[in-house]
Amino acid sequence: MDYNYKGLRLVYSGTQLTEASAAELSQEYNVVNVDDESKLEAYLNTQSLFSTPDVIMIEVKDEERVFSIVEKIKNNPLTSGLIIVLLGNAPDVKLRQRAIKAKIHDLYFAPYQMEDLKDRLNFLIKFKLIKPNIEQLSVIKKERAEYKIPTPKRVFDVVSSGGILLVLSPVLLIIAALIRLDSKGPVIYKSKRVGTGYKIFDFYKFRSMKAGADKELKNLSALNQYSDDGSGANAFVKIKNDPRVTKLGNFLRNSSLDELPQLFNVLKGDMSLVGNRPLPLYEAEMLTSNEWSMRFLGPSGLTGLWQISKRGKGEMSDTERKKLDNFYARNYSVWFDIKIILGTFPALFQKEKV
Repeated sequence: MDYNYKGLRLVYSGTQLTEASAAELSQEYNVVNVDDESKLEAYLNTQSLFSTPDVIMIEVKDEERVFSIVEKIKNNPLTSGLIIVLLGNAPDVKLRQRAIKAKIHDLYFAPYQMEDLKDRLNFLIKFKLIKPNIEQLSVIKKERAEYKIPTPKRVFDVVSSGGILLVLSPVLLIIAALIRLDSKGPVIYKSKRVGTGYKIFDFYKFRSMKAGADKELKNLSALNQYSDDGSGANAFVKIKNDPRVTKLGNFLRNSSLDELPQLFNVLKGDMSLVGNRPLPLYEAEMLTSNEWSMRFLGPSGLTGLWQISKRGKGEMSDTERKKLDNFYARNYSVWFDIKIILGTFPALFQKEKV
């Protein structure tokens, strides 16, 4: 289905928008170019309930000034629902981290493709602008519509995860004790993950790496299992023969016992038994196009299609993994889930250390 966003107002703050790019955006949106940050602030101060823009794109030149404007936008009930996209001149890790913390909808670094940017805007408009601006002015704050696990699937998740936790409770206690004896650090590794509908939650695993392993990740990119698909950057990260893994951690990972604490995530409703794996923030932020965002529209889960189809195979590429995720998001069902669960058991013990 094609969507027409011509009636939506997109405000562009910056000086680098070319005539060709402006014309391309104008084909789908009502584009208003306000030049620099000072003119942007002046423009926003003149807006009313019926003229407030829907999307704003800001070139980041004066970082402090831009984030000050963003804070004002988010604190104003008239503009709090505005979609914000930042455009940086060059890749900047600190800027990316700051954008995530400020809950910016997306951040692009030059050079970027206008088609990719338009795809991302279309996705954000379709799934973020669920309610009209007038509803955002209500004194009573209402939750936006969110994906809910279908009742039969949720009942199956609760009964299954609760039963498994009860039966395996002695095993969980033994593993916890062994981790304590094996190396320093907490028993449970907790990290932020992005699940269905870009929902962020605390994700649980038995710790299988030495303390401070996250800080070493950037130095291990050459060992990434997922081959480059031509984009120059991998969305997924999985390290072959990861040197950060402890001796006990190797056994826990190869037997998938490190995943058992995720049953508590299933019990809480953060995820399902079967679905697309919830991703770390640094992975999720790279899946920006509408094509790959499809994987976030289905349930996230403990096991899924890619785990049983190509798990542990070094030749799996970013594109293959994303296609499997998208296929599941479009076609999941109770019977499909049962088939995946049955296929998971042979995949639990794998030869490759990944």
